[in-house]
Amino acid sequence: MHSSPSGMENVRADTFLITGGCGYFGHRLACSLHKKGARIILFDTVPPSQETPEDITFVQGDIRDYAHIGKTMKGVDCVFHIASYGMSGREQLNHHLIEAVNVQGTQNILKACVEHGVSRLIYTSTFNVVFGGQVIENGDERLPYLPLHLHPDHYSRTKSLAEMAVLKANGTALKDGSGMLTTCALRPAGIYGPGEQRHLPRIVGYIEKGIFRFVYGKPTSLVEFVHVDNLVLAHELAAQALTSEKQHCSAGQAYFISDGRPVNNFEFFRPLVEGLGYSFPKLRLPLSLVYFFAFLTEIIHHLIGPFYNFQPLLTRTEVYKTGVTHYFSMAKAKADLGYEPLEHNLDEVVQWFRSRGHGKKLQSSIFRQLLLDILFAAAFVALVLSFLPVVGS
Repeated sequence: MHSSPSGMENVRADTFLITGGCGYFGHRLACSLHKKGARIILFDTVPPSQETPEDITFVQGDIRDYAHIGKTMKGVDCVFHIASYGMSGREQLNHHLIEAVNVQGTQNILKACVEHGVSRLIYTSTFNVVFGGQVIENGDERLPYLPLHLHPDHYSRTKSLAEMAVLKANGTALKDGSGMLTTCALRPAGIYGPGEQRHLPRIVGYIEKGIFRFVYGKPTSLVEFVHVDNLVLAHELAAQALTSEKQHCSAGQAYFISDGRPVNNFEFFRPLVEGLGYSFPKLRLPLSLVYFFAFLTEIIHHLIGPFYNFQPLLTRTEVYKTGVTHYFSMAKAKADLGYEPLEHNLDEVVQWFRSRGHGKKLQSSIFRQLLLDILFAAAFVALVLSFLPVVGS
């Protein structure tokens, strides 16, 4: 029998639960599976903001609460565990919530699968489980986990712990005696696509505020991205590879997932910058200088965050992710899953932003907010510096 393009031959008989299913990627995955005839349950803390087919079920809940997730597992064949917290920006600095969602939440998901007879779990992990600022060229899944104490941010550390737990749970007997839990993990690069709501709006915001005036790192540094539709394809293939029809070939395995085209981070976004009518920056700063700046902004956030909504321009982790070469081989995903990423570019992303009124224009309210942030930060730094002689005397 020939496989369908997505490799989802038996999807019509399956019920999928998607944690974090109302986010950008989760919703896109849900709609793709729904078109193939699957029954879908979206589990999230907030309802979907995008248009969603009526027969997709939404359950509001929090993976930190086992009671919430446990009662939703009845009749589920496969779980896509996407929900996480702390990936970028200000979120990266909330260590307590990151730990609770990414580690304890994942433990709750695993427990619920075993208790309620769910036989397949695909975990959406990250490149960062092996990357901590070191150069990696064409790395593969044989790379060891980065030692936990070397992770430059709490998100990456907790995602690593969660992935370890998921893969360790592979082969656990289900309580109802129906078989065992099979698990695998996908490690995607940075996600992009029209409507992406985490990274791209922040980048466009920086462009429109006039902050995007420089690039950094070597022009030869290379990173990777993954289009949302390629990531959807990889998840569908991974779910199929956990079935008995595919001899559970992905069970207990991790896979790097990207478009398979390493590119300089800033050159990747050039079409977006220029497509919105802005000039691409000519100034290039040393990576070490930008890293030090990110360190200072993190300190400011820790000090004033409790009483002022200060968004760090960059965190140290983001500087590493965008300025240090790290890209990976897709060979294992291609061999085990049949993953063949399609080519995409940023044209549809540019069109999406333009259709919503973005493009080169003066936005006085944005400039006022930027000025307020700068003035507040400068005043705070001046205040701190004024106390230094007293402290040192």
